[in-house]
Amino acid sequence: MKPAFSSTDGGITNVSTNEKRLNGGNARALADMDEHAIRKAYARWAPVYDMTFGVIADAGRKRAVRYINTLPPARILEAGVGTGISLPAYERKHEIIGIDLSPEMLRKAEERIRRHRLDNARVMEMDVCNLDFEDDSFDVVAAMYVLTVVPDPERAMRELARVCKPGGQVILVNHFSTEEGLRGKVEKRMARFAEDLGWRPEFPKEAVMVCDELTVEEEVPLRPFGLFTMLRFRKNDRAAANAAHAAAPAPRQVASA
Repeated sequence: MKPAFSSTDGGITNVSTNEKRLNGGNARALADMDEHAIRKAYARWAPVYDMTFGVIADAGRKRAVRYINTLPPARILEAGVGTGISLPAYERKHEIIGIDLSPEMLRKAEERIRRHRLDNARVMEMDVCNLDFEDDSFDVVAAMYVLTVVPDPERAMRELARVCKPGGQVILVNHFSTEEGLRGKVEKRMARFAEDLGWRPEFPKEAVMVCDELTVEEEVPLRPFGLFTMLRFRKNDRAAANAAHAAAPAPRQVASA
């Protein structure tokens, strides 16, 4: 099995294409994330994740799964499935495939699948920057609290879009940083500790707006305090992607969930 985030082609220590573009646009550069540091961080987090960050991230995870459960039976990819904390919440009508970087996290996810007898779910270790799935494989692709972690967010985002079927949806739940106020100052100070934390405190929303075939349909600020956001994208037909990108309406703003 491949590691969840590639150490080749995506460039862990080099600045990614997206980072160069962000820099060129006078936006903040993304902190480098090293695969070994990510593995080490999440090996530390695995025993306590559900009781710590799992609690903080609960509202966003529930919001995304609640929406997915309103859809007809679907084949779903959850990238960054972690300990599988979201898996029991999916309705059994869905087929769920979860991938993650951390073997320690995945062992807990497998235990959860067995404990809850989730015969509609399975997990595997896979490279989110080079997914082992054919194009257009999934009705829904969900990535919750993942894009701030990957070494190359642009490449990961393009892979998520690639494996989503035309007409399907890509759903992100993520922290997006701000340059304003006390929160912006705190994020700037925390940025130097990105590898120790296992995620980037400084991560602008522009870093995920890289796929012309994806149109934002909904943007929902989430508890606590709007620190996280759910972005719901629809994948256009490839032939119409450029036209849709040029004519896309502003995303619908929704009150904090």
